[in-house]
Amino acid sequence: MVKSMTGFGRGENKDEKIQFNVEIKSVNHRYNDTIIRMPRHLSYLEEKIKKIIKKRIKRGRVEVYINLENIGESDLEVNVNLNLAKSYKEALDLLNQDLNLDDPIKLESITKYPDIINVEKKEESEDVIWNVLSVAVEDSVKDIYSMRCEEGKKLAHDIKKRLDYIKGLNFKIEDRSPLVVEEYKLKLENRINDLLDNSVEVDESKLANEVAYFADKANITEEIVRLDSHITQLIETLNLDDAIGRKLDFLIQEMNREANTMGSKVGDIEITKYVVEIKSELEKIREQVQNIE
Repeated sequence: MVKSMTGFGRGENKDEKIQFNVEIKSVNHRYNDTIIRMPRHLSYLEEKIKKIIKKRIKRGRVEVYINLENIGESDLEVNVNLNLAKSYKEALDLLNQDLNLDDPIKLESITKYPDIINVEKKEESEDVIWNVLSVAVEDSVKDIYSMRCEEGKKLAHDIKKRLDYIKGLNFKIEDRSPLVVEEYKLKLENRINDLLDNSVEVDESKLANEVAYFADKANITEEIVRLDSHITQLIETLNLDDAIGRKLDFLIQEMNREANTMGSKVGDIEITKYVVEIKSELEKIREQVQNIE
């Protein structure tokens, strides 16, 4: 199945205390490059997140945005250092006694001292956080995967249509190729007769040798066969359920090479026209392939 490298996905999940919103997008890239942006205190989960992503996404630059919201009771808790408060109380009592003071010690007198009352952020356990986050990540990856597959179908349809057209042009070149030699022989005979003004009989053996040399030089049978073979391989590759972008790119290069060789070997206007059309279609396919995983 052909998959595009461009896509977008979203997922969210929550429990009674926290909610995760995950957005993921991907664009063309030669390799698998995943960047995750999330709260710093959750960075220890990065490798787990990447593992989920890489199960479905093999190539592309992937950017993941993770937002955490606290939707339950306050995530802050107040802690009292009772032992320290007692120590402060004993110290104040001692001062009252030694200084002969009659100053009642009030609660606010003690709580104003540092570290008596501390406000701390509650920490959820790793398992609780991952159970919520992993579902949101899975949903976002499924979403983007579906979009990449849908876009891939459109790319595959367009590429196959262009390959059919190239195959037809290759058939036309195959049909035209034998006529090139016949036309060359006829043009050569006419040219010799014009130069000699039909006063000298043409040496058929020398003419045959010249035509045979041209026929061998202009023979593009191998290129026609290889181009047809590459078309078949490319169509078969489009049906593979794997990352196929690089293989497709290689096959396009090989097809271009065969087309260039045909154009350089045969100086025929008709064949040259077909070769130019083939190269034009290959360039359009190459642009499409750049977006395939």
